[in-house]
Amino acid sequence: MFEETVFEETVVEAARIPARQIRAHHDDRTIRVYQAYSPEIADAALAAGTFVAPFKRERMTWIKPSFTWMGYRCGWTTKPGQERALALDLTREGFAWVLAHAALSHFDPRVHRDRTAWRTAVRTSPVRVQWDPERDVHHRPLPHRSIQLGLSGEAVDRYADEWITAVTDVTPVMRAIREHLVGGRVAEARALVPAEPPYPLSAELAEAVAASADG
Repeated sequence: MFEETVFEETVVEAARIPARQIRAHHDDRTIRVYQAYSPEIADAALAAGTFVAPFKRERMTWIKPSFTWMGYRCGWTTKPGQERALALDLTREGFAWVLAHAALSHFDPRVHRDRTAWRTAVRTSPVRVQWDPERDVHHRPLPHRSIQLGLSGEAVDRYADEWITAVTDVTPVMRAIREHLVGGRVAEARALVPAEPPYPLSAELAEAVAASADG
């Protein structure tokens, strides 16, 4: 009963959030995103301060500003190949470049003139945008969505070579949250989730990624 009440309160709180809003840990210089990898890739990135081999630049790499969505995706670091969660601090200029060069991964008549225009954008853009349902700490979907950004080609090179200012291992926090949840300590688990206030977007960047007008 307590867990159901907490979930109902979370849904009520979430209903006040615009459907497509970027929320992230950020300051006046950087924004934080998350990724999860194998120990080999994570250890190499932590040592170098950016992504190096065995990280593969030729593959699309997805970055996520939402800590709880990353926790959902990697099962709080229990999934094979995603045993280590990293927080990457990027320059705000780099993040703006990502948004400005993005194409939605699905056709949206509110954004695209027609399907041909959408296919052209997807083919020529180095960044993909997906808006997936945000998750609570139990991985249950919430009414609003969380952005994912898939980087390829030039975007991956700029990401690894120019934009990353810090790499932090947040695996212990992810695992602590899972342990609290397994033990039924929901309040303690939620208390470990970092604050992610709305990230300011210009009108042009909001339009580029189809963010909500009030987001």
